[in-house]
Formats: sequence, C-alpha cells, structure tokens
Amino acid sequence: MKNCIDDAMVDQILKTTKTIALIGASIKKERPSNSVMRNLLKRGYQVFPVNPGHAGNEILGQKCYSKLSEIPHEIDMVDVFRQSNAVPEIVEQAISSEVKTLWLQLDIRHPEAEEKARRNGIVVVSERCPNIEFRRQEAFMRSNKSI
Repeated sequence: MKNCIDDAMVDQILKTTKTIALIGASIKKERPSNSVMRNLLKRGYQVFPVNPGHAGNEILGQKCYSKLSEIPHEIDMVDVFRQSNAVPEIVEQAISSEVKTLWLQLDIRHPEAEEKARRNGIVVVSERCPNIEFRRQEAFMRSNKSI
C-alpha cells in the first residue's frame, strides 16, 4: 500500500510528537540514524535509542535500550532504521506499547506489517525522513516570509 500521509499530516505528527524510540540507533556519526537522532534531540524531542548491541550504554547522551518494550516511558513515535524484515517484530512491539506513529525511513517497507499497524490504530509514515521533512518545513517558512 502506498504511503497516503500528506505533508500536512507529517507536519502535525512532528508538531505533536514528544517522545521517540529510534530503532537501529548508531554510535557512528556518519550513519543516518545518528544524524537524525542528533537533529531530533536538538529540536527538543525526547529520544530513546534502541540497539541491542549498545543496550545499557549511551548514544548521544541518551540511555540505549535493547528493545522498545524495555523503555520505561510512553512513546509517541517509533522511528525505524532497520532492514524491512525487522518491521513485523517492531510492529508487534509498537502495538503492545500503544505507540501512536510508526515512521519507516526511506527504503524500509513491509506492506503486511504496515497494514497490521494501521488496523491497530497506529499511523504509518513510510518513505520519508524527519530531517528531510524539517528542511521542507523550513523552506516553506522561508518562501512565505518573502511574500
């Protein structure tokens, strides 16, 4: 199923989201998950990195967890930086954790798992990246100031 979330819906999600579990967080600065996490933190979001290989340590100053269900806090959004075959298990955890939004990064798709998330009341954003969306919003704001 094609992503049916428009720019206005993405903007609303980014505006109302406060807590994010970033699945596939990396300690490597060159990784997209690291730059997205850094940008989300800079913008005031509370970000919980999830990576079993770094659980118990910190990524960008935030305690890292091995899986979503271990985070002792309500999560608004799950941002996924994992291969598509990991999405079904992430969706199961997201349903159990009553997450509002599942955000699948560029090139991460699993239509059956995405549909299951939707059937369980989770908004699914796919084929988008928060960093790109922030740039789109900023470009829009700049273009409107020049009118």
